Amino acid sequence: MKRIWQLALLCLLVFALFSLPSTACLPFSSQGVLRLWDSGPITLDPAISADMSSHTYVMHIFSGLVRLDHELNIVPDIAESWETSPDGKTYTFHLRQGVKFHSGREVKAADFKYSWERACHPDTGSGTAATYLGDIVGVKDMLAGEAEEISGVEVFDDYTLRVTIDAPKAYFLNKLAYPTAFVVDRANAESGEDWWREPDGTGPFKLKEWQAGERLILERSQIYYGEPAKLEQVVYLLSGMPMTLYETGQIDVVSVYLPYIDRASDETGPFYSELAVTPELSLYYIGFNTAQPPFDDVNVRRAFCHAVDKEHIAKVILRDMISEAGGILPPGMPGYNEALEGLDYDVEKAKELIADSKYGDASNLPPITLTVNGYGNSIPSYLGAIIQEWQQNLGVEISVRQLESENFLYNLKQEKDEMFVMGWIADYPDPHNFLDVLFYTGSEVNLSEYSNSTLDALLDQAAIEQDEALRLAMYQQAEQLVVDDAPCLPLFHGANYILVEPYIKGYELSPLGIPDLRRVYIDKN
Repeated sequence: MKRIWQLALLCLLVFALFSLPSTACLPFSSQGVLRLWDSGPITLDPAISADMSSHTYVMHIFSGLVRLDHELNIVPDIAESWETSPDGKTYTFHLRQGVKFHSGREVKAADFKYSWERACHPDTGSGTAATYLGDIVGVKDMLAGEAEEISGVEVFDDYTLRVTIDAPKAYFLNKLAYPTAFVVDRANAESGEDWWREPDGTGPFKLKEWQAGERLILERSQIYYGEPAKLEQVVYLLSGMPMTLYETGQIDVVSVYLPYIDRASDETGPFYSELAVTPELSLYYIGFNTAQPPFDDVNVRRAFCHAVDKEHIAKVILRDMISEAGGILPPGMPGYNEALEGLDYDVEKAKELIADSKYGDASNLPPITLTVNGYGNSIPSYLGAIIQEWQQNLGVEISVRQLESENFLYNLKQEKDEMFVMGWIADYPDPHNFLDVLFYTGSEVNLSEYSNSTLDALLDQAAIEQDEALRLAMYQQAEQLVVDDAPCLPLFHGANYILVEPYIKGYELSPLGIPDLRRVYIDKN
């Protein structure tokens, strides 16, 4: 999901800001109520949502033509079937009949055309439409304000939608499983600026209550077109200390972060049997603003990469809760390359690169500021260690500037300094979702302002290659180009650690980091 950009490691800083609520905030656990903690969504508008927390709600309240199942395969959703033209450029979707918005109005093909054109209208301000709908003919014209509709989307009849893309692309259907492509009710979306606080979706759950800073309640939809959710409600606490809430029986599931990993993983302790660890298709990295000094110089970028001992930080500071990233693609992603040549820890090489740069010496580098997500003028220990290594190994002083989450996640492109800390979790299991989305010239999420015509040409070729083995080989070549040119310092690939009460069944985080709450049920027998 282009889901940018939940920095799980940095969230440790936020937890201390919340006060512990009374048990009256949540109902006692029952057969039909799942109790969770979360910081809450930033938005529930599918056209705008671009962060993990918001996605979790959006993907249960709304839905689209297709979805990714728990094994990350594309399966039908509101579209019950589709055909592809022989040239691979035109998709004809056949919608289920009788699918209804939570308000009771039936969903028609015209609703999808409206929803996508709304997402692509410049006034909507979507930061994801170009990335996830941009393959459709006419989308770029509409985003640029040069068209009033998407020419490549045709409503054939109430239940048939024809979509034409600019070239045959193996990953196109995966993009339609992202929230930007979800259907919204026109009357709801045009009811006011904050319409999404009372959303009229089509998903398995509907929003029952939302009290900011207190709680949010999702309720099972009685008219959902698919298999109904087993839970009656999902109640989220939006304040409190998560681990304390779990220990005192006020929530049923909790994420485990660094301060609690020893207790959770102690085989003789009370939590070990409740611990679930799942891999995550993610990359945590430090991006370099390649459009500004000093990181417009590739030698400086490479030097900063060689000067960090990621293995030591992963083992000693982060306790092996994550794995060191040598490149961009995480293990488990198609095209993952074990033979990739990364920029390993090498202080002497780092110093040589600074000397070979146009600056000649670290003392000649301009001031460098690192933009991070956080509160309270404090940074995580792993980040402090990285900054200290740059100081010790290169003689470079780094300043830190914090942005609050809503500003960081949705305004980083304009707000970033010379460096920024970033996390990216896959939206779909394809290397395009990392290499093209993050590093193609002009991409919405190319926050490094990186441009490499050789890489662009290779990515263009890989995008339309029909031979899967050859296509993945191209992406491996592209990844090596990115690593060598160092628009970022790849840090870690993540994993999810959660504690789940024994009576909660079916709660699992996919490699994309989001649970399918339809599958969850409670069994206290």
